[in-house]
Amino acid sequence: MLWYLLNLSIILIFIILYLITRQTNKRWSKINDYLGKVSSTANSVRYGNLSTKIDDLEHPTYQNVTESINRMVETLKDREKMIVEYQSELMRQNKLLENVINSLSDGILIVNDKFNILRATPKVIDWFGTKGKDLIGKSINDYIQLPDDIAIEKAVNQDIFIMSTPTNNFILNTIILNTEDKKRFILLIKDVTNEREIETLKEDFVATLTHDLKVPIVAESNMLNFFLSETFGEITDKQRTALTNMKKSNQELLELVQIILDTYKINKAGITLEKEELEFNKFVKDITDEMQPIAKNSNLVINYIPYEKDINVMADPMQFTRVVKNLISNAISHSNTKEKIDVTMNEDNDFVYLSVIDYGQGISKEEIKLIFNKYYSAAKKFRKIGTGLGLYLSQQIAKAHGGEINVTSEPNVKTEFCVKIPI
Repeated sequence: MLWYLLNLSIILIFIILYLITRQTNKRWSKINDYLGKVSSTANSVRYGNLSTKIDDLEHPTYQNVTESINRMVETLKDREKMIVEYQSELMRQNKLLENVINSLSDGILIVNDKFNILRATPKVIDWFGTKGKDLIGKSINDYIQLPDDIAIEKAVNQDIFIMSTPTNNFILNTIILNTEDKKRFILLIKDVTNEREIETLKEDFVATLTHDLKVPIVAESNMLNFFLSETFGEITDKQRTALTNMKKSNQELLELVQIILDTYKINKAGITLEKEELEFNKFVKDITDEMQPIAKNSNLVINYIPYEKDINVMADPMQFTRVVKNLISNAISHSNTKEKIDVTMNEDNDFVYLSVIDYGQGISKEEIKLIFNKYYSAAKKFRKIGTGLGLYLSQQIAKAHGGEINVTSEPNVKTEFCVKIPI
């Protein structure tokens, strides 16, 4: 009996183990199937197929994992859609920017630190007389020429010569483009042929006109001198006063015409200096003495303060006289009813400084930036005669001497023009 029960127990144990093993194998089979689906879905997502999903399972553990994976796939699908939209918008913007750049009248080049061309706009390709694909990688020096003392990376409004377009005038501006890995340069090339032609025509016209005007003005001046010297008979005091005023206006007109002609000559051929050694104290005093009657007519006095010792400078007396006279004339014109104009001198180891100071309406900060520009005239604001060329011409003369003119001003207090030249 005992043996029978023992055998029955063993049989029951084997049956139970068989059932457990069968159930376990069945469960592992489901797990393997599920893992197979997860692996298949992951591979689909990896290769860009975001339409694959894992079928819902009723098992609670698997269901949570399934929902999480399916939500992740949906999120990736939404992100992919956003990225596609961003890429499309970026491509549209890039296309628009490229069309804008290509439509510019200026040419744009991008070169590397060895000045090999990386990219060029159609305008540049046309000027260089080549095909775009043939241009890439070539040296910019194969197509343009700069003066020997000018480096491409430092070009600012620099005249250049494009070998394939020799009849046109071009200027170059270089912008450094700093990137994280390599240095690049943006070259902006502008065709200024039309502007140069118009400027030349304008200057030639003005020069011809002023030259033709000068002849009758000088003739008028000579005739007025004859009348004032009573060559044609005696004149009354009233007639003398009228003729004197006419003589003054004639002289102002003659000076304006001469300034225009001189500016034209400077633009054409530059300033030619005939320097000689000048005793500067005496040189400036002679000019102030000559200008004193003009200042007196405006109820002003030129207060010349000579330097404590003699200073000798090498300068062109005729040209530098023009500079000093122009500064004093401007001071007279803009002093209003103030009583004096100060003319002072100073020096350091390298330069002598001549200052002309008036105590009139002054010059605003905005105007100070413009007063040395050609044709700019503050006199027009105050209904006075002025071409705007006087200060421009004076600055060019000062620079030709190796110096310059600087100005400081406090509105309604004082204005100081300081011209410096090397000792």
